[in-house]
Amino acid sequence: MNVFLTRQIPAEALEILQKTCRQLEVADSEIPLTIERLQTGARGRDGILIMGNDRADAALFDAAGNQLRCISNFSVGTNNIDIAEATRRRITVTNTPGVLTETTADLTWALLLAVTRRIVEGDRFARSGSWRGWTPTQFLGADISGKTLGIVGAGRIGTAVAKRAAGFNMRVLTFTSRNTRVEFETLLRESDFITVHVPLTPATKHLFGEKEFLLMKPTAYFINVARGPVHDEAALVNALRQNRIAGAGLDVFEEEPKIHPGLLDLENVVLIPHLGSATIETRRRMAIMAAENLISVLAGRPCPNIVNPL
Repeated sequence: MNVFLTRQIPAEALEILQKTCRQLEVADSEIPLTIERLQTGARGRDGILIMGNDRADAALFDAAGNQLRCISNFSVGTNNIDIAEATRRRITVTNTPGVLTETTADLTWALLLAVTRRIVEGDRFARSGSWRGWTPTQFLGADISGKTLGIVGAGRIGTAVAKRAAGFNMRVLTFTSRNTRVEFETLLRESDFITVHVPLTPATKHLFGEKEFLLMKPTAYFINVARGPVHDEAALVNALRQNRIAGAGLDVFEEEPKIHPGLLDLENVVLIPHLGSATIETRRRMAIMAAENLISVLAGRPCPNIVNPL
């Protein structure tokens, strides 16, 4: 097995690859590789373990060569991979579902609580030395308990988010198909908080745009932990600036790692750098799963996490 790994991963997973692979190259980088470096590293490999922000397309497959048999994605989402082209070339694609469900649901609630209770604003103010004592009108946020939570995408993560809502005695609305437009509009109109957990597909790109933000309550909050292009970032900036919605919490952005400059100037949005699965335990499990997926496919053993069964 001749394998290329596009980033450093937790030691336990790296050991799995080192024990099994005849040749293993690990890119010495903590940032996404350039297209040129990615293609150079892929040349002659049987398998490549990539990150969710590495693009695997026809150009990469051409650079790798006809012997390439597996792309193992260190992510549950696969919008970074041309699945149709991989399938046409008989390249197996795997991902890491399930292991990041609870962690991402936790982060969803962290963002929701942070933006509604103005935690980041309060932290900055406390550190600035400007605080002169408690007052009745300082940093007023919004109650969560007893409100309505709209969950867009009721898969593993959306379901885990809904379970946590029970502790806040919330009414929960869910939406899973864009085709049922009336139900989606009902969720937009009635929810006090909307969290997004859909994969990025042609149908979900800009699922949230100017029209959708206009339908939301002016007191509502928007939370996206799925993929950035699911919302139109410019439309979101306008909605926040014009107080058409109360606030937003974002873990993902439309053109990562770029962030719309309008978001950076707003106090009613909490921004974090794609941390959905960023816990020690979860990233360790993801890395081990990605490594085991790759080894299983290359060894011809059954693999439960194949995206495109050939």
